[in-house]
Formats: sequence, C-alpha cells, structure tokens
Amino acid sequence: MKKIKLAKIASLILTAATAMSFASCSNKNTDNGGNDVGNASSDGYKAGVIQYGSHPSLDNCYAGVEEALKAAGITDIDRQDGNFDSATCDTIAKNMVAKNYDIIYAIATPAAVSAYAAAANTDIPVIFCAVSDPVAAGIVEDMAAPGGNCTGTSDILDFSSQVELIQALQPDVKKIGVLYTTSEANSVSQLASLKEVAESKGLEIVEQGVQGAADVPQAAMTLAAKVDCINNFTDNNVVSNLTVLLEQANAAGIPVYGSEVEQVSNGCMASISIDYVALGKVTGEMGVRVLNGESAGTIAVGQISEGTPVVNTEVMEKFNIALPEAYADAEKVTTNTEAAE
Repeated sequence: MKKIKLAKIASLILTAATAMSFASCSNKNTDNGGNDVGNASSDGYKAGVIQYGSHPSLDNCYAGVEEALKAAGITDIDRQDGNFDSATCDTIAKNMVAKNYDIIYAIATPAAVSAYAAAANTDIPVIFCAVSDPVAAGIVEDMAAPGGNCTGTSDILDFSSQVELIQALQPDVKKIGVLYTTSEANSVSQLASLKEVAESKGLEIVEQGVQGAADVPQAAMTLAAKVDCINNFTDNNVVSNLTVLLEQANAAGIPVYGSEVEQVSNGCMASISIDYVALGKVTGEMGVRVLNGESAGTIAVGQISEGTPVVNTEVMEKFNIALPEAYADAEKVTTNTEAAE
C-alpha cells in the first residue's frame, strides 16, 4: 500500500514538473535582437519609471517601455512625472530606491542622471531611454560597454539627413537657428554635432541658449530675426514650449524643423524622425533582459539611428514650398490644431 502511494506521489510530482516546464517554455519572449527576455510575471517585479516631463516624444517613449514590460508579464509599473524639474526627479528616484524597486527606467537625460545617482550604491539597475549622449551625461563609461549597473537607449539624431532635408526644401538657406537649453547635456552635445555637419555643407548655425521656459519667448524672437529657419533638437524645455517657438518663427516668416513626427504634427514643417515608441520598446526589452539575469553594464547602449522623412503639408503650403521629388515618399501629416493651440 505504501509503495503504491509513493508511486502515485512520484507520478504527480513528475506531471507537475512537466507542466511547469512546458509553461515556462511557452511563455518565453525574445526582443528585437532575438535575445531571450523571458516572462517575469511570476517573480512579482516592481518597475519604476521616471519621466522627466510630459510631451509627445517622451510620452511615446513610455508607451514603448510599457508595451515591452507588459509583453514580458510585468504589470506592476510605477510611472512618475518629474514635471521638467531635476530636483523633483531626484526625489522620485530616491523614493524608488528607498522602496527597493527591482528596476528603474528613466526617460530623458535629467531623469536618467537622477536615477543613476540615487541607485549608485545599490544593486538596482537603471535603464535609460532617449538620452542622446549618455557618456557626456556621465551615466555610462562607453556606448559599447557601459559598465556599472546602467544601460539604455540613445536617440542620436541623423543631422546629415536633417540638413539635407532642410537644403532640399529651402535651397537658398544660409543660416539655421538653434534654440537650446544650456543645462541639458544632450542639447549641448547635439549642437556640436549639428555644427560639424552644417559647416561641412557651407551653412552657419546661429545658436541661442536659454535656461528655462521663461526665457523661450524673447530668445525665440531674437533668434528668428537672424536666421532663415530654426531646427529643433529633442531639447525637453524647448519641445515643451514648442507653441511659443512656432509663434515667434511664424511672426518672422520662417519655418521650424522638428526632430520627430510629433513636432511636425504640432506645427513644424518637416523632420527626419525617430520612432520614439520603437525606441521605448527596445529600452523596455533591455530592462527585462537585466531582470532575467544579464548584467546591465555589459549590454551596449541601443540606438535607432535611421530616421523617416516627415513633412507637414499645411505648413509647406503656407510657406509656398513644394515637396521635392526626392522626398515624394515622405510621410505626410497635417497640423494637429488642438496640440498647436
């Protein structure tokens, strides 16, 4: 009798183990590169997300991160908004570390710097999104080998293609204006890259730095009077005040070029655009890989460098600019009136 009972127990254990093994295999996921990102739902992971502020580009980043996490079975996500204030991001990051979150995602450079500092002496990994120059920001040692417990994705803009687009739409362009926030490391880095490209094409970059939102109206008006057009970066302060910049540029009779599709939909004339939802998804998948055992410091910083031409047909018509044949296949949008108001 005892042997029969033991045999039945052994049979049940084997059946259960087989079922668990099958379930584990059937729930595995892979990221865009074919890496196993697993299914972390049974581990009860708590993910924190610090978003520097809310504007369409960063909102799209979060949408991608959230999609990747939920695909991996991670639904306990605490998303907090820094309201474009570094001190607020510092507080949020410290609170997440104090509560011992399993992972912290940080969207945009200031949020990433805050998360990196707060988690520095812990084993909590930090995965950043949309940080143009993480090396200059001091959160990774190298793009290929980040080191430490931090990695993520960079939204490096294709300035060569962007300048070519500007020249195609405005063949007589000589001076391109740039409004940027002097305290944003990514903007400083992008400005240097744009200058290098523009100089090689015989164009002048006229820069106008600002410290905060209050500086944008006057700075935009001053800049617009000096240039043939204005080119936006992914500068969070400027993008969140895009309406103000557009008003000043329109008053001066010059177009503004965006850095991604949302800016074009909100009134910029054209852009070589990065897909920020896709960038966020890659970021989310990288974090899941870390939760499943990979070391963040050994995962190279991800990039989506190939952009898509996007034009706002309403804005082009307003400036009496025809779409060149070379950009006939560009994505065409019209102005989102509600967002532009």
